[in-house]
Amino acid sequence: MPAMLTKDLLERASGLSESIVSLRRAIHREPELGLETPKTLAKVREALGDLPLTWREGTSCTGAVATLEGTGAAAGEKRRVLLRGDMDALPMDEKTDLDFASTIPGRMHACGHDTHTAMLAGAARLLSDRRDSFSGTVDFMFQPGEEGYHGARFMIDDGLLDPLPDAAFALHIMPNARFGTLAGRAGPLMAAADEFSITVKGRGGHASMPHDCADPVPAAAAIVGAIQAMVTRRFNAGSAVVVTVTKIHAGTAHNVIADDVELGGTMRTLTPKHREKVHRLIEEVAVQTAAAYGVEAICTIRHGFPVTICDERAVTLGQGVATELGGVEGWRTLGEPIMGAEDFSYVLEKVPGAMFFLGVAREGDDWRSCCAIHSPRMHVDEAALPRGTAMLAGCALKFLEHGWD
Repeated sequence: MPAMLTKDLLERASGLSESIVSLRRAIHREPELGLETPKTLAKVREALGDLPLTWREGTSCTGAVATLEGTGAAAGEKRRVLLRGDMDALPMDEKTDLDFASTIPGRMHACGHDTHTAMLAGAARLLSDRRDSFSGTVDFMFQPGEEGYHGARFMIDDGLLDPLPDAAFALHIMPNARFGTLAGRAGPLMAAADEFSITVKGRGGHASMPHDCADPVPAAAAIVGAIQAMVTRRFNAGSAVVVTVTKIHAGTAHNVIADDVELGGTMRTLTPKHREKVHRLIEEVAVQTAAAYGVEAICTIRHGFPVTICDERAVTLGQGVATELGGVEGWRTLGEPIMGAEDFSYVLEKVPGAMFFLGVAREGDDWRSCCAIHSPRMHVDEAALPRGTAMLAGCALKFLEHGWD
């Protein structure tokens, strides 16, 4: 795709800035959680109601796919490309000074899904306006339930991605990254994320007579330490494995030994081999450490998202679009994966594609000191959103025209 065409996309996306920002703010004011985001989807459908889109909605969640058929003359193979935006928020109170802050206590778009949805809607309008210039099909995937609810998997199971596209792309904002810079990497981009719960079962009693009890607290403390040693001693230091204990609950009074202790935490890995090994070892460590203290441990593993793996061809395509939009400074290749997780990984398990990060720190600010995603004080420089819209549209057009060439 010629650089001039990409620049034209950015100019046209900038012309849509008001509608992109307006939709983002409307969604931000009324955040919804989990798999049910009907108000958000209604806002999207209303904003795009005049476009030549065919809509399909799921049965297990409020996910929807809007399809646009290009009407341009086909010079060769007709291709299908998917662009995705997520719609759900996080269960947390907002602590910003925005005049469009969340109106619902305990809910906030602190991960930027409001911007993802608005940029995707902008791309739908941008591509609809150009539908006579390309052939092939674009699917716009509006997805709920990204924040731990496996929304992408539900949409796939509902058949909303049938027929499967030939390529898939998504964006994620980063409020503590340089304004307007797009970033990505081939291979593992984000980690698999799984949860563990460990119940350490003892026999409680009076705290002054621990010899008459089977105290689970020392055993639980030993398990925490043993888990850290497990990571450093059972995995190569170059392996990206993170196991973090985030919850410990026990006891009701200062003079009572509890019957049980509850531990919980997260496991992050970048390969199926390490993922399986961590699952096996954490149970082994918990059970055997507890036994050494004369108590019992019961371990439960809950599978989260798989590894987000980006196709090298898709990253090369995206890098080309990003540099056409912003020059050499408009792209950054990430040296290492990020150990956060993304359920776009479910799509990338089935379709070659990539996710990219868009820096939205306030232009001119020291982006290193800006609040990160999931902060109740997170801010977004909305002037970066048209670049995200142009990036999505540019990736779609480039793939439809050239495929992986």
